Amino acid sequence: MGYFSHMSNAQPAAQAALVEEIRSLASRRRAVILAHNYERPEVQDLADYVGDSLGLSREAARTEADVIVFCGVHFMAETAAILSPLKTVLLPDLAAGCSLAATINADQLRDWKGEHPGAVVVSYVNTTAEVKAESDYCCTSGNAVEVVNAIPADREILFLPDMFLGAHVRRLTGRKNIHVWMGECHVHAGIDPENIRLQRSLHPGAEFLIHPECGCATSVVEAVSAGDVDPRGVHILSTEGMIKRPAESEASTFIVATEVGILHRLRRAYPGKEFFAANERASCAYMKVTTLPKVRDALLHLQHRITVPADIAARASLAIERMVAIGGSSSVPPSAGVDPGE
Repeated sequence: MGYFSHMSNAQPAAQAALVEEIRSLASRRRAVILAHNYERPEVQDLADYVGDSLGLSREAARTEADVIVFCGVHFMAETAAILSPLKTVLLPDLAAGCSLAATINADQLRDWKGEHPGAVVVSYVNTTAEVKAESDYCCTSGNAVEVVNAIPADREILFLPDMFLGAHVRRLTGRKNIHVWMGECHVHAGIDPENIRLQRSLHPGAEFLIHPECGCATSVVEAVSAGDVDPRGVHILSTEGMIKRPAESEASTFIVATEVGILHRLRRAYPGKEFFAANERASCAYMKVTTLPKVRDALLHLQHRITVPADIAARASLAIERMVAIGGSSSVPPSAGVDPGE
């Protein structure tokens, strides 16, 4: 789910000195540094653990550290704070937001619930704590199908906030009573079918790894269903599924349809294989605001602490715990490439 990493000797002396300063501060503060798969390469290399938002939150809950420096975006740090209420959770830059999480707030969700009384609310983990508190279940991109299948077939479902993941879940479950919020991640939505056609023409025979938030996911799955695309080369995966897939595959080349930050981790983990971005411009500015100096300052001053009010945390934790209890052993056929994770 993640990996421990070390600094490269090739880095400039100034950056190496900064890294040593951060490590010293982390030791003094009894801190652990967590980094998301989409963070800058130097931040990933510094981190004690790199993974997806759910994996990082689980690591935060397990750690014996007193301080957690969460190199990710705001909703991830909130989830860590909910799961680790006795720890100090720091976000190096408060500007690290999320365009997908911002597409719905608690008031909007309450209004939507009012339009569908009795409906079960399933929220993607990429949501604020307030939205999670208004939800019945949370899910990841890897276990969303299983979460929905755990809900009685006659119950109406409100699925939010990602419309592409929602369409993916509706298609795989065959349920007609799922209402999907029309939100999107601006980075993943920008990866379109034309990007895929270009990359597949440049790299024939490459496996194609798609995150279900991508704008291309629906059209590619439809093409697979129609027989226009060989399903053996297409895998719809969470970020952690993408990290695991090359170890399971005999392929040497992969086209990766998600935020480009994950390429750093893939290339480090599998130096004998090649990885190409479906869209090289698919970079999340929110993830990239975290820098080494900001990590240093967070530790030095214990600044930008993320807390969640107790009542919201208590309600949100119920939805999160239900997600974890269901797990991620999907009933979807292996060719669909679905896995637990973000």
